[in-house]
Parts: sequence; structure tokens; C-alpha cells
Amino acid sequence: MRKLIADGRVKIDKNANLGSVGYHDPCFLGRYNGIFDEQREMLKLAGAELREPGLSRQQSFCCGAGGGRMWMEEHAPRVNHKRFDEIMETCNQPETIGVSCPFCLTMMTDSSKDKQVDDKVKVKDVIEIVAEQLAV
Repeated sequence: MRKLIADGRVKIDKNANLGSVGYHDPCFLGRYNGIFDEQREMLKLAGAELREPGLSRQQSFCCGAGGGRMWMEEHAPRVNHKRFDEIMETCNQPETIGVSCPFCLTMMTDSSKDKQVDDKVKVKDVIEIVAEQLAV
């Protein structure tokens, strides 16, 4: 998708104002496969003001879903809450948290709801963010 956007084959609405997006690197795509830049480039091409959390890329902090933890009962503090707080703090309260993994999407969304800020900060997949900016 990034190449299609960069080549102009997929058109993005250049007048869109996405605001600030804090990007969370997913474990499998990032740390295990070394894919870090493509999602960031797509967000920038879609008009996002990209903000990097303190822990990103190879040092990214897990959302808490890895290794089957998504189905485990956790005791406080929950990993996804710690990661959500870290993103909100080090990205200076972004309007959106961008993710690239269905588990991360669930974990970050759960945190925003548990912290009762889901009306202030959106959690979306990068492809969802880009799709909303497609020119028609």
C-alpha cells in the first residue's frame, strides 16, 4: 500500500487534517520481522503528524497480547495499560494511536475504554487511517 500511495496510484486527500498519531510498533511485524518504516511512511503520506513513543522500533514495549496473554487474566498493573500510558505521555497526548496488528488494536482500545478516554483518543489500524483519507 505504501508504494501505491507513493507512486500516486492510490490517491490520498491532501486536505485532510489527521492531527497527531502516536505509532505503536507491533512485536511480530517490528521486532521479529524488522518492518518499521512502511507504516510510518503511510501515516505521513496520509497527512498524519507522526509522534514516536519513548519505546519504539526494536525497543518497542509490548501491548500485552503476545504469547497468549490476551486470553489470560492479569493483575494490576496490566501491560496494555502501561503501554497505553507510555504512548500517551511520550507522544504528548496524541489524538490517535496507530497500530498494525489486530491484537494491538484490541489491547489499546481496551485500555482507552478502561481509562475512560476513548472519546478523546482514537485507536485505529494504520490501514484504517489511510483508508479514511482516500480521495474519492
